Amino acid sequence: MPLSRSETMSRIRSRNTGPELIVRHALHAAGLRYRLHVRDLPGTPDIVLPSRRVVVEVRGCFWHQHPGCDNARLPATRQDYWLPKLARNVTRDRQNATTLHRMGWKVLVVWTCGISDQGLAALAARIKQIPRKSDLAGPRRIGHAGRHGCSNTARPREANRRLKRSSMDHVV
Repeated sequence: MPLSRSETMSRIRSRNTGPELIVRHALHAAGLRYRLHVRDLPGTPDIVLPSRRVVVEVRGCFWHQHPGCDNARLPATRQDYWLPKLARNVTRDRQNATTLHRMGWKVLVVWTCGISDQGLAALAARIKQIPRKSDLAGPRRIGHAGRHGCSNTARPREANRRLKRSSMDHVV
C-alpha cells in the first residue's frame, strides 16, 4: 500500500542527511573540526567552524532551488503549493546568509549535485585558507606575568620592559 503524502513528507530529514554526512566526513578527514546545527546562529547552520567563523550549508537542489540545476525542476502537479513553498525556502536562505554575513560569518554553500571528491577537497582547501581567529590576534603568550609575579611567559619580564622602552623611543 503506498504511503500518504503526509507520511512521505514526514520521512524527509533536515539533519544528518546523506549529503551532509559525506561533507562532514570529508571535512573531518581534512583535519577540520566543527560544531553541528548551532541553534544560536540564524537558520541553524549544518556545519559551523567557530575558529574560522565559517558556516557550511549543505543544500538540496530541489528544496533550495539551485539555479540552473536539473534537480531543481518544479513538480508538474500542485504548482500552487510548491511555488510559494520553495520560494519561501530561497528567501529564508538569503535572509539567513545576509544576517550571518552581518554577524561576521562567512557562508559557504555546498549543493548536493556538486558533491564529489574534487569538490570536497576544494571546499576543505578553501576553508583552510581562511585564517583562524587566533591567528588574527597575533602570537600567543605562554602563561602570564600577572600581579602575583608569575614569570612563566614567552619572554622574561625584563625583556618585555626593554621592548616597551624601545618601542616608546620611536614615538615622536
